[in-house]
Amino acid sequence: MTAMIVAVDRPAGPSLFTLALVELRKMVDTRAGRWLLAFVALLGVALVGVVLFAAPRHIRTMPELYSASLAGVGILLPVVGVLSVTSEWSQRTALATFTLVPGRGRVLAAKVVAASLLAAVCVAACAVAAWAGRALGAVLDRTDAGWGVPPQMLATTLLAAVLGVLAGVAFGMVFLNSPLAIVMSFLLPIAWSVLGETVSALEGAAQWLDTGRTTAPLVEAGGRLTPRAWAQLATSQAVWLLLPLLIGFFRVTRREVK
Repeated sequence: MTAMIVAVDRPAGPSLFTLALVELRKMVDTRAGRWLLAFVALLGVALVGVVLFAAPRHIRTMPELYSASLAGVGILLPVVGVLSVTSEWSQRTALATFTLVPGRGRVLAAKVVAASLLAAVCVAACAVAAWAGRALGAVLDRTDAGWGVPPQMLATTLLAAVLGVLAGVAFGMVFLNSPLAIVMSFLLPIAWSVLGETVSALEGAAQWLDTGRTTAPLVEAGGRLTPRAWAQLATSQAVWLLLPLLIGFFRVTRREVK
C-alpha cells in the first residue's frame, strides 16, 4: 500500500496592521493607559491656558501654543510605551498573546507600529487643542498672531513624539518590569545629562549622546535643524533607542513564557 500525503492549508495569520490595531486597543483599553492619556490631554490644555493667560503677548503665538500643548506627550506618552510591553508579563497575558501569535517578532513589531500610531494621534489632538486655544484667544483679544504652524515643526514634533514613545517600548522590552522600566527610562538619560553638564571631560560626548540636547531642536527650533543637529540626533537615538530595541527584542524572543 502506498501512503497518501494530504497537504493541509494553514490559515494565514493576522496581518501586521491587524496586530497593530489590536495592540493599539490594548494600550488604551487599560485603566493605567486611559488615565495616562487623560493626563496627557489635561496637561496639554492646561499649558495652552497658561501661555494664553500668563505669558507676555508676544509669546502668545500659534507655534508657542502648539509647543506648550505637547508637554504631556513628551513626559507621559513614553510611560504608555513601557506599559504596552511590561503589562504582558505583569498581567500574565504573554502566554495568551504568544500562543495566538507564535511569532514574537511580529507581536513586537506590531507594538512598535501601534505606539507610533498612538503618538501621531496624540500630536494631532494637541494641535487641535492649540488651535482651540488660539480661537479662544482671538475671542478674548488675548492674541493677534497668525493661525499657522510651520509644516516642518509639525513634522519634527511628530518625530519627537514617536521617538519618545518608542524609547518607552524599548526600555519595557529590556526590563519587562513596569516600575523598573519606567524609572530607568527616566533615570538613565537624566543621569547622563547631569554628568555631561558637570563633568567637563564628558561635555563633547554629551553633545552627541544626551537625548535632552539632541531632541530639543525638534520642538524648540521650529523644526529647523542643521545637518550637525540631525547627526547628533541620529547618534543619540542609536544608543538610547536602537540599542535597547535590539537588546529587548533578543530578550523577549528568548524568554520562557509561563
